[in-house]
Amino acid sequence: MPVVQLGALNTNALYVPDVYVQIVPPSENFVNGLPTNVLGIVGTASWGPVNAPTTVGDLTAQVRLFGAIQPRKYDLGTAVWAAILNGANDMRCVRVTDGTDTAAAGTLGTNGLTATAKYTGSLGNRLQVAVAAGTATGTWKVTVSLPGSVPEVFDNIGAGLSGNALWIALAAAVNAGVSSVRGPSRLIIAAAGASVSAPVAGSVTLAGGTDGAGTITGAVLVGQDATPRKGMYALRSTGVSVAFLADCDDSTTWAAQLAFGLSEGVYMIAAGPAGDTVANAASVKAAAGIDGYALKLLFGDWCYFNDTANGQQRLISPQAFVAGRLSSLSPEQSSLNKQLYGIIGTQKSVQNGVYSAADLQALASAGIDVLANPCPGGSYFGVRIGCNASSSAVVNGDNYPRLINYIAYTLNSGMGLYIGRLQSAATRLQASATLNAFLSGMWQEGMIGDVSDAAKQPFSITLDASNNPAARVAAGYMQADVRVTFLSVITKLLINVEGGQSVSITVADVQPQ
Repeated sequence: MPVVQLGALNTNALYVPDVYVQIVPPSENFVNGLPTNVLGIVGTASWGPVNAPTTVGDLTAQVRLFGAIQPRKYDLGTAVWAAILNGANDMRCVRVTDGTDTAAAGTLGTNGLTATAKYTGSLGNRLQVAVAAGTATGTWKVTVSLPGSVPEVFDNIGAGLSGNALWIALAAAVNAGVSSVRGPSRLIIAAAGASVSAPVAGSVTLAGGTDGAGTITGAVLVGQDATPRKGMYALRSTGVSVAFLADCDDSTTWAAQLAFGLSEGVYMIAAGPAGDTVANAASVKAAAGIDGYALKLLFGDWCYFNDTANGQQRLISPQAFVAGRLSSLSPEQSSLNKQLYGIIGTQKSVQNGVYSAADLQALASAGIDVLANPCPGGSYFGVRIGCNASSSAVVNGDNYPRLINYIAYTLNSGMGLYIGRLQSAATRLQASATLNAFLSGMWQEGMIGDVSDAAKQPFSITLDASNNPAARVAAGYMQADVRVTFLSVITKLLINVEGGQSVSITVADVQPQ
């Protein structure tokens, strides 16, 4: 009386009389939308893995994984902080260096135990490694300390050992751990020297660690797309939906950022140099040849940020504020007129300057966005135009790249379950039902729709003989054509007001309350 999964049994070749039960999976398949709140950030740091996307959820994790906030351009921690203030809570952070970064190191005893910081960076210069008598008689312990962190203690090492074997045991304990509770060190890598002398209780503070952040350029932040990937390209296949290169104002990188955004379904946030002019920004943008929806270019009006960690007000790129806000919004939403937090002022506002209608028109015509105060909604800092770098009126809003990528990449991820199946009428029906369920859910959530006819279904799905001719089917193809109506973002509100002593209101003019 076998029980098998559907398809595991050849029902045309059964000879033994028996009961055969096949477990049939649900015929209704559903696609879960991919997360759109994952933010990618590339910048410098004083600690942590290099060119390795690392998940960060809050500022505490950022400091633990990459070291303290540094008051310098391209700082990863500063960008994370500003993004968090605007709603970011799921980030993939990539640390880059200029290649001059070194790991701090120190030695206990004469050629005894050499400790090297696990990562390069100046934070390693605060590491202290101590050797002392262990808790158990005749043993030793190693303690690794970093201010602000719980010390790592490797205890009761080397019972019955002496000479060089003891140094080897100490190094092994640090590198491999001493129990299921005390695993390998997260801070250092130890190596035993050739010493045969017994350890002497003492400690050493590691030295020589450098950040490799002295000559960062746009090219370093962009990185390389060959294995091993570096910089921006390390974000490939990480699921980020919005990303930026911290404080990168190099226009020669914009084309690469646009191409990356198009290939990965990522909305890239770029910025011009601090103190830019409207005319220069438009000219540089035109010369860069970045007419595409996958990049949002912000005008070079940089923001003053209150860095309480370093006790100073700093000028930083507007990217982190905007990217953090976008990552916290549903993908059909625009950054336009949304309040941004953590901005003390901008280069324009601290001089009591405001953008004229001509300035805003010039920027909008060029496909460049800008942060301003006031906004249409009130006296706060916010995104003033809500555009991307495309010149096409139907795709140049923030909502288009985010929503089209959400739909496309969700379907790419979720519809793979039909690969390998037989193309039958039932399979086509199930695939259509899966697409319908996903898009219906978006409609019910108010993510898509037709404002002219709210009851009208705002999508269509064609998956039948009309778009699947026999020759294509025989070649293994099954094609679904999907069309979706997006809700538009209100960018201009026109109100016609007629008033005067001669104006007469009739009953027909009065609208129901």
